Amino acid sequence: MSNAFDKMSVLAVDDNRTNLHILQVFLKKLGHDVILAENGEQAVQRFLKDRPDLILLDIMMPVMDGFEAARRIKAASKDKWVPIIFLSALNRDENLVEGLEAGADDYLTKPINFVVLEAKLRSMQRSLALQQSAAVSLERLQAISDNVLDAIITVDCKGEILSLNRATERIFGRRIRDLLGQPVSTLLPELPSGNTATDRHGRPICALSAYKGRDRETVGRRGDHADFPVEIGISEVSIDHEGLYVCIIRDISERHKAARQLQENAALLQTYYDHSQNEQQLAVRLMEKLLHRPGLSDPRLRYKVTATENFSGDIVAATRSAEGRFYALLADATGHGLPAAISVLPVLALFYRMTRLNVDISEVIFELNQQLKESMPIGRFVAATLICLDEIKMSGEIWIGGTPEAFLLDREGNPVLRFASENLALGIQESEQINCSPRCFTWAPGSQLLCYSDGLLEAADNAGRQFSSEGVLAALRGHARECRFDRLEAALAAHLGENTAADDVSLMLIDCP
Repeated sequence: MSNAFDKMSVLAVDDNRTNLHILQVFLKKLGHDVILAENGEQAVQRFLKDRPDLILLDIMMPVMDGFEAARRIKAASKDKWVPIIFLSALNRDENLVEGLEAGADDYLTKPINFVVLEAKLRSMQRSLALQQSAAVSLERLQAISDNVLDAIITVDCKGEILSLNRATERIFGRRIRDLLGQPVSTLLPELPSGNTATDRHGRPICALSAYKGRDRETVGRRGDHADFPVEIGISEVSIDHEGLYVCIIRDISERHKAARQLQENAALLQTYYDHSQNEQQLAVRLMEKLLHRPGLSDPRLRYKVTATENFSGDIVAATRSAEGRFYALLADATGHGLPAAISVLPVLALFYRMTRLNVDISEVIFELNQQLKESMPIGRFVAATLICLDEIKMSGEIWIGGTPEAFLLDREGNPVLRFASENLALGIQESEQINCSPRCFTWAPGSQLLCYSDGLLEAADNAGRQFSSEGVLAALRGHARECRFDRLEAALAAHLGENTAADDVSLMLIDCP
């Protein structure tokens, strides 16, 4: 590790391997050595083994979360400062406070802004360089018997300077011969000079007696009359029955500079956090306006979308054409949060525009796939279930690509038809390669159509057991049609307990007339 900290050893901790890989590539590009860990327990072990200079730490992880890992690392680092920067999707004030109380030195919300992260790393490098400089100075101080790095001043009972070392000349910018016999308040204006009382033997008691003991911060005054922060420790010695006071003085300007830098970093972090919150609130309002269309108020439709973050990569949409056909869409974009939410916006707009024209499902599928292929980056795609019901003929069409199987339920809530996903998600294949033909079906009176995203099936309880399609069907079976949706919601809530689903959850239940 160089004195200038041009190259750091960085421990990156995240339970998402993709995130870890991205951090590894980014840090190596900046010239740092990278150590990886996938949970808090591994992070503590890697820290104890490799002693990195800095830690990038996720919060929500299995085995041991980031808060506990930070506390253990801070306890193990003892008197050496090892900066910890939390990288987390948790962005509420209480998360920030808990992170800082756990020992974090900085906080950055996900998705990571790598420009901001690079700036924070540079700031931490400068702070580490200051720490290293202070550590080197301390080692020298301990190695040199006369403590020449600190000012050592001997003062008599009158508070006048008897002797001082060369460090005093360097720190205060004054010549030794000009200071001998002067009041100590010449260098330390906040300290008193002279006698304040006498002891029982009539000997004068120096005013400095009240300042003996632990080190304290005060103000030093240089030869140019500029004040600067110092740390002073005063002890009393007796030589030939005469009381003398030894003042050891350290210039702590760099320490204050580092503290101010940390405070400025915290202020910048808070400003960035507030700005990010405002942007996200605006984005939430815009997304809500785009998502909540009149068709979702159709009396035959019950639906729910639950996001793991502020934004959901799952959407539901419904509308009726002028000819009376009922269309419904359930879509699930890769990932979650704002990037996933943005991914499904083209699907939403195109769905409403085309279904207004009473077109066949196959045409909608073709155009949706074409739009995603043209607009989405590689690796981004959208799983979808698309439904069209002709209520006069009591017949329907359904196309599923990448989402879980859908069910046609009879009057008692039992599945009479299962519609498996027979196609890839939209945006993966060229439009000419996919099968756009839907599956046709009819229904009996009292039937319902059920579809949902994989977030519902993968919702896990405290023991890690997933809700699964069996849990879905068990929640519906034997209940009246009008209360099945509420029963399913209640069953999911009971299964999760105090947990939250790891992925966005969307659910749609349609009454077939």
